[in-house]
Amino acid sequence: MIPTAEPAQVNQRATYREVLAEPRFRLLFSTRAVSITADALRSTTFSVLVFSATGSPLLSAVAFGIGFIPQLFGSLLLGSLADRLPPRALIAGGYALTCVAALLLALVRMPIAASLGVVALVSLATPVFHGASSRLVAQLLEGDAYVLGRSLNNIAGAGAQLFGLALGGAVVAALGPRRALAVSAALYLGCALAVRFRLPRLQPGELGGTPGNARGDGGAVRASLHGAGLLLRQRTVRRLMLAQWLPVTFVAGAGGMLVAYAGGRHFAPGWYAVLMGCLSVGMLAGDLLVGRLLRPHTRERLVVPLIVLMGLPLFGFAAEPGVGVSSCLLLLSGFGFAYGLGLQQPFLDALPQDGQGQAFGLFGSVSMTLQGVGPVCFGAVASGIGTGGAIALAGGGAALTAGWVLTWHLPTSPVPVPNCSTGSENGTEQHACSSPAQ
Repeated sequence: MIPTAEPAQVNQRATYREVLAEPRFRLLFSTRAVSITADALRSTTFSVLVFSATGSPLLSAVAFGIGFIPQLFGSLLLGSLADRLPPRALIAGGYALTCVAALLLALVRMPIAASLGVVALVSLATPVFHGASSRLVAQLLEGDAYVLGRSLNNIAGAGAQLFGLALGGAVVAALGPRRALAVSAALYLGCALAVRFRLPRLQPGELGGTPGNARGDGGAVRASLHGAGLLLRQRTVRRLMLAQWLPVTFVAGAGGMLVAYAGGRHFAPGWYAVLMGCLSVGMLAGDLLVGRLLRPHTRERLVVPLIVLMGLPLFGFAAEPGVGVSSCLLLLSGFGFAYGLGLQQPFLDALPQDGQGQAFGLFGSVSMTLQGVGPVCFGAVASGIGTGGAIALAGGGAALTAGWVLTWHLPTSPVPVPNCSTGSENGTEQHACSSPAQ
């Protein structure tokens, strides 16, 4: 059974203005948006740098995605640090570490293998400071405010990534790849300084967890492996993670084939970017409208229909439609990504207080890995049945996931709050409660 919020908060709707009124969340939110922009800038620029040095499309692709898979190993081996160390030091240190890595790539002419190794090593630590940041957000925002905080992060993350990709092309063209990497380093440095000087110093024990080494005996690696095992053995946590991982993986697999689809249908140059943008615009619109207009209980009830909405429009690609229809299908599919908002609070409620940081880091790293694997798998399928058929198959996978979620996802119902009065009789406090009228 999925734990629920306090009865009075079950269906109470927050607003984005209330969420942004929390200064510490506002700081984490803004620095995260800037860092995602820097990530996109660094990834594209590093890929350009590697391609210009080697002329190899394969190495260029490896350079773009080298930061994904190491995150999974980092969350498994180091994830417990997100709950054992002060969050300010972890978050600021993480941004400083990525700043140093970007500066190394910009200033030092290393062999390609060494450059890839630098990015991979930094990625090992990424789940730790991302987990610490996510855990701090969960402690700062309560009830529906937490869900809207996640919604804002999703919106800003998608927008910042698109902006970073566009910025990468412009900066590389104007300054060259190495100076563009220095620009990304400056953005990371700004984030590190902002967190260091504006975020209060908090100890893990002040966030509702257990300080120090309470989460396990031995070192960080042993505690991390033990903690990850405990999380994945909890059926509720495991189900909620899979429900957030699988539909996104299928649709990411479909998105990874849009370039090939546009080329195979002989669309005009550049239309593949429009198709990919439609998916992102749908995601932004879904998060904004579902997060702002619907009550928490309604969002939970719409989890399964929204997953279906992610998958069903992609069936249309089996007919290999033109640009206009394809764009509309992708907008609808992207809107369905808002289903995740209905799972945020149940997921948080299911996590142990002293393992939230590791859980967020594990969730994010596996999600990134699966979104990298999805396009590869469906790309292999496309070689046999064509890109349109493979995209439709990916949509079918997402729709089937909705059926699995339906078998166990029971949205929480608002619980009536009893009317209580307090009085005193013979010096003893008395409580009288009655249920409200049905």
